[in-house]
Amino acid sequence: MILIVDLNREGSLATSEFVAPIASTIAGIESVTVRHYSEVSSICDDVTHVILSGTPLKETGYLDSIDSFNWIGDCEAPVLGICAGMQVICLVHGSKLVECQEIGMTEVEVTGDNRLCEGRFKAYELHNLSVDVGGDFTVLGSSRDCIQLVKHADRELYGVLFHPEVRNRDIIRRFIKLK
Repeated sequence: MILIVDLNREGSLATSEFVAPIASTIAGIESVTVRHYSEVSSICDDVTHVILSGTPLKETGYLDSIDSFNWIGDCEAPVLGICAGMQVICLVHGSKLVECQEIGMTEVEVTGDNRLCEGRFKAYELHNLSVDVGGDFTVLGSSRDCIQLVKHADRELYGVLFHPEVRNRDIIRRFIKLK
């Protein structure tokens, strides 16, 4: 089962914009369950992959609850954080957030080997914050202004700042193939 963790405000209409496209991208590949982040405190054995969703620009309530994401450190399943999800993953592992606004299409250049994407491509951006990674993360891709793609050194734990559910859905499908 693939678990999509919704980082939007509970009951927000943004779920249809930021979560539903992820679910439709992987529909038919494996069963999908969506849970609000406030409902997730650990990961069950039957979860094969975890995806943390993005949010609208002004919806940052998840930042007030970073401690509730400590389960990410113990999760054995591959994890992909999209935009706000990348911020959460990096914060849980000691990185810092930095101001970096990008809205619309941006060119991303992949600079490190990974199993999700390669080369240069256009991606849809919608964020006010990026990350200043440290420790266990390697930067695998950037735009002109922001870090766009990171991976944990020892785990299948990825973060993308752009929104692959908008234009680069193959990245999500490749992630689902990771074991």
